Amino acid sequence: MLGMPIYPGADFIASFDAGRGQRYYLFGTNATFAEIVNYYKTTLKQRGELVYEEPPVHMFDVGRFREEAMAFPPGVSVKDYTWGGSAGYLNPKRSAQPERYKTIIQIVPAPGGAAGR
Repeated sequence: MLGMPIYPGADFIASFDAGRGQRYYLFGTNATFAEIVNYYKTTLKQRGELVYEEPPVHMFDVGRFREEAMAFPPGVSVKDYTWGGSAGYLNPKRSAQPERYKTIIQIVPAPGGAAGR
């Protein structure tokens, strides 16, 4: 549906309007940051880029960015929410399990859901 893989077992958290006909989608998991990054390296067959070391954020571009038609480049971003001793990303669903997520995955499909190059 989003034009790119979603880590198996990741929980859908929410989607947000990114503008210019795009949405971005957040997923949470209690797999480690390294596990998620390795999954996307293997699945997308690319290295991606560690764009921040503290807190760790790794990005994978999966399509061409067209500034005139997109708010964000299509891709996958992975962020470690346990960095620096943090308890993790709070689950926004009341009384839901898990209470917090170690790692958040943000997926930005190309407009229309196709992430092609």
